[in-house]
Amino acid sequence: MQVIMDDRLELFAEMEAKYEQKDTQYFVNLLEHPDYVVRTRATCILVDFGGEDKIPHVTKVLKLDENELVRHEAAFSLGQMCLSSGVSPLVDATLNDPSMFVRHEAAIALGVIGSKEAKNALEKALNDPKKPVVESAIVALSNIQFMEKLSKNKKFAKLTGG
Repeated sequence: MQVIMDDRLELFAEMEAKYEQKDTQYFVNLLEHPDYVVRTRATCILVDFGGEDKIPHVTKVLKLDENELVRHEAAFSLGQMCLSSGVSPLVDATLNDPSMFVRHEAAIALGVIGSKEAKNALEKALNDPKKPVVESAIVALSNIQFMEKLSKNKKFAKLTGG
């Protein structure tokens, strides 16, 4: 276990240098790394770089990564990006991911984005067999309703969306 931790820390140091260089391709390549901790970090860093061009990479993680924690972070990250191109993959994850953990986070992310297009999926999620997913859909729908009817400050609404 200590060898894995030491290897991971060495890689984190390299990642930090690549982060400072804004080396997008380096982090895209790390999305295939065998260590789920590295994949999680790479996903979050790509999102920090921002831009529509990162959405397909994060979407691929959300759809295909074997680890539910990594997929959860991809859903969270798409919500933080607040780009409409993230809505469709989040809708799919909310309704279809095998992990309750991911479905919950995808629903919350839809509420953070505040997409009217997500309302139908979130209403379907109200029938999810897992209570945390249902509760997350309620939170998300409440935020979307607030954004549509009362919100004067988009930043506030996004901060309270989940």
